[in-house]
Amino acid sequence: MNRLGFLFTSILLLLAIASSMLFVVDQRQFGVLYALGQIKEVITEPGLNFKLPPPFQNVTYIDKRLLTLDSTDQEPMLTAEKQRVVIDWYVRWRITDPGEYIRNVGLDETAGANQLNRVVRNAFQEEINKRTVKELLSTRREDLTADVQSEARENVGGAKPWGIEIVDVRITRADYVDTITESVYRRMEAERKRVANELRSTGAAEGEKIRADADRQREVTIANAYRDAQKIKGEGDAEAARIYAEAFGRDPQFAQFYRSLEAYKMSFNKKGDMMVIDPQSTEFFKSLRGTVTPAPAAKK
Repeated sequence: MNRLGFLFTSILLLLAIASSMLFVVDQRQFGVLYALGQIKEVITEPGLNFKLPPPFQNVTYIDKRLLTLDSTDQEPMLTAEKQRVVIDWYVRWRITDPGEYIRNVGLDETAGANQLNRVVRNAFQEEINKRTVKELLSTRREDLTADVQSEARENVGGAKPWGIEIVDVRITRADYVDTITESVYRRMEAERKRVANELRSTGAAEGEKIRADADRQREVTIANAYRDAQKIKGEGDAEAARIYAEAFGRDPQFAQFYRSLEAYKMSFNKKGDMMVIDPQSTEFFKSLRGTVTPAPAAKK
């Protein structure tokens, strides 16, 4: 029984030692093999590899893919005309020489990102100091990022190269600081209000002009219509008077009777009217009393 237990323990120990001597390098990584704290080998090809068991040899891994570093610092920078601006940028970079990277930068990607952030920000500050806001926002932005990229490459590839490659540098946003932005917005708002008030004033003046012209045309139209109406009415009254005169000339008694009827109509028009007259002693009710002499028959 003791021999069986010893054999089983020995097998487990051998398996543990064998597993500690095998490691796999992924295609997305570099494998860095250390021997007693010193870099012995950098493995760039993916696959299964062998090493001595710890503590004689150890292995660490570093990402070989294209990495992105986004700016996190919102500290304003000064342009050539001393305007304070805030920019957001990003850098695409990768580790090309793990040995140089570990010796001069750090053991992982975070160390390189932190130092690269400082280098790129300083490069942006130096280049922005040479340019105006207009050049930063429009005309020479590509030149700015190209100069920053060139300067950053010089810094990481100096006397102690970092073992990295800077692939691209881009600006994602460039804006004034909040206080200046608010001031610019206030000026823009004031300018828009001024233009709006000017347009309203112009529109009001045009409206008054149109209304005055319309009122004038209305008065002219009414006056012309009244003139034409009075002319037509006068012609009608003249024609009516002619017809009345012609009719009354043929029969004077009928004319007197008709005028009496019209007088009665006007006198008895309202219910509240009152007349105190002796019907027997006035000519006003002569027609009502039936004393009108009939007209002689017309001669043929």
